[in-house]
Amino acid sequence: MHLDHSHEGTVGPAAVSADARRPDGTRRALRIGLGGPVGSGKTATVAALCRDLRDRLSIAVVTNDIYTREDAEFLLRNAVLPPERIQAVETGACPHTAIRDDISANLEAVEELEDTVGPLDLILVESGGDNLTATFSKGLVDAQIFVIDVAGGDDIPRKGGPGVTTADLLVVNKTDLAPYVGSDLERMARDAKEQRGDLPVAFTSLTGEQGVAPVADWVRERLAAWSA
Repeated sequence: MHLDHSHEGTVGPAAVSADARRPDGTRRALRIGLGGPVGSGKTATVAALCRDLRDRLSIAVVTNDIYTREDAEFLLRNAVLPPERIQAVETGACPHTAIRDDISANLEAVEELEDTVGPLDLILVESGGDNLTATFSKGLVDAQIFVIDVAGGDDIPRKGGPGVTTADLLVVNKTDLAPYVGSDLERMARDAKEQRGDLPVAFTSLTGEQGVAPVADWVRERLAAWSA
């Protein structure tokens, strides 16, 4: 079953998190952060977005892991982008620190990518696995995606938390597993609507026919607004 709410209640362009232009006066890349619990499918979503968008857009990725480069290595093994377009940040602490509190390491990685492989259209910044309170600093990203999955329980949207309630896009991933883990997708859709109001929700199965398409469409809308 595939529920696509990716265009429902789509809002306008995100507020600019920082100066939209680089020191040389050129427009910098749109930065989109992806957060969510461990195992929800953040890295797989990043990989799928890169495959979907890389032919028409200039993309780079920054990954965050606490003590390893595991997520970056996954992307490299799957050759979703050339190696020079993937940067890894080892946070050494709670992922909140590197994406919300002290964003210096991520900003350095973003700026280095723009300097070395730019000009770029889009930079995806993936957080390390975290809980429902994970949010990105507006000084780091222009928009946020929060990824949960049905195997984590169909009560997650109802529980709320800043990640679920305030992200610019909520992704409910692994919908193909719903029958096997007893998750009610309609209930999740209702609860997400109640928690988020008009903010959009995308239901995805990366192994299904639609794959990452609802998320990619949302990213394209953001890019169009950013370019305008």
